[in-house]
Amino acid sequence: MTTEDNFINLCNLTTSVLGLPKDSLSLKSRKQDLQVARSIAGVIARTEDDIHQTVIAKVLNRDRSLIYHYEKMHKDNYATFPKYRNAFNKVYIAYKDINSAKKTFLDSDFMKSHLLKNDVKEHLKAQVLIEVKSGESMCIVKTSYFDFSNQLENVKLAMSNYHYSVKIL
Repeated sequence: MTTEDNFINLCNLTTSVLGLPKDSLSLKSRKQDLQVARSIAGVIARTEDDIHQTVIAKVLNRDRSLIYHYEKMHKDNYATFPKYRNAFNKVYIAYKDINSAKKTFLDSDFMKSHLLKNDVKEHLKAQVLIEVKSGESMCIVKTSYFDFSNQLENVKLAMSNYHYSVKIL
């Protein structure tokens, strides 16, 4: 998954745990519930997944400097703002539960066979390379320009229960 996809999933988790409408974190509203949720999603993304501030800002439809503010204020907000602390704990626990349920691959060959069993197809004439990493394992899926988006979706579906990252070469 790309870092943007990871952060979008984290935003969806945050809104569902806190009972907010889906995709509400990118709205221009300054309601306290939405500001708290944005801050929580941004802090978790930075500390746990090391997602860059520009990616977070793009998804939240905010300026990058606000993400720096979220990071700086997290410790004080957690210590003095009970609403923030309770919401952060709920989202963080849900995030850890989901991440601990996901697995990683130990062998590159096994990962490649898993992808091929799950509808990922390779092309003989490689025009685009999709690098898939899971844990210490890494494999390359060779595809064409024409079939690239289909194969990327197939990789996402095949790896949905695993920790992984995708890089386009």
